Amino acid sequence: MSWYEELDKWAADYLPDMEYEKDAPLDRYTSFRIGGPARRMAFPRSGEAAVLLVSHALELGARPFVLGNGTNVLFPDEGVERLVICTRDMAGVVAGAVAGEITAECGASLAKIAVFAQKAGLSGLEFAHGIPGRLGGAVCMNAGAYGGEMAQVVKEVTVLFPEDGVKTLSGEEMAFSYRHSLLTEHPDTVVLRATLRLQAGIPGEIREKMDELMARRKASQPLEYPSAGSTFKRPAGYYAAALIDQCGLKGLTVGGAQVSEKHAGFVINRGGASCADVTALMAEIQKRVREQTGVVLEPEVRVIT
Repeated sequence: MSWYEELDKWAADYLPDMEYEKDAPLDRYTSFRIGGPARRMAFPRSGEAAVLLVSHALELGARPFVLGNGTNVLFPDEGVERLVICTRDMAGVVAGAVAGEITAECGASLAKIAVFAQKAGLSGLEFAHGIPGRLGGAVCMNAGAYGGEMAQVVKEVTVLFPEDGVKTLSGEEMAFSYRHSLLTEHPDTVVLRATLRLQAGIPGEIREKMDELMARRKASQPLEYPSAGSTFKRPAGYYAAALIDQCGLKGLTVGGAQVSEKHAGFVINRGGASCADVTALMAEIQKRVREQTGVVLEPEVRVIT
């Protein structure tokens, strides 16, 4: 019996209320709108269910991959022979036990958490309002924008380590740096929830700041097209978008993938782009920027196989 047939039976027996898909088309679940089928896809509703699912999937050799909002990943056109676990249904957000704190599950969107904080008169997450990801991925990669980042607000994170079980790490233990954390070095880990520490503020003023940042985002970014956001990390001392623009690469196209005319830091899906189109375009951007400036661009988008 194959691993997925065994998993089918186990999921029906032990997690009957969990949504579960066979040969799920991944283009529906990624912001690039690209990707073939996942052999199996599951949507656990709680941290406990996720822990059970990951543990059993590892035993079966299902190579579980945890997917949030699919905003920083790219799946191959032929799909993946593994279990993809989507955190969409683990999206609770509550006030913390201590004033000024919020605890949220990994699948809560950053926009939802930012609005929750704003209504509670808590400041510090304004930068996150327009980031389209979910909390788990944002914590793992220390997502940020407009001078803010998750490292500034994370108090503690509860994480499943496949070999060591569930642990709670402090913000200091997460070892945050630019678009990086301890968990980046351990890709098999699963963020279950996090507690954020914020500052008291005035709801109306917080809302104004959120709206201002959203307006800036809409004015400068090609939000009308599918993309994974910033395609490359910021090199030390430079801005990736400025380097790409400097090299005259705006509008460069491979198949359905294009360097945005509006923001050179974005590779967009103009329609019908394949994973192969995007990766070929990214490689060409890296090659030309390296040849013309000597700077090596590191992808921010992860290609999952």
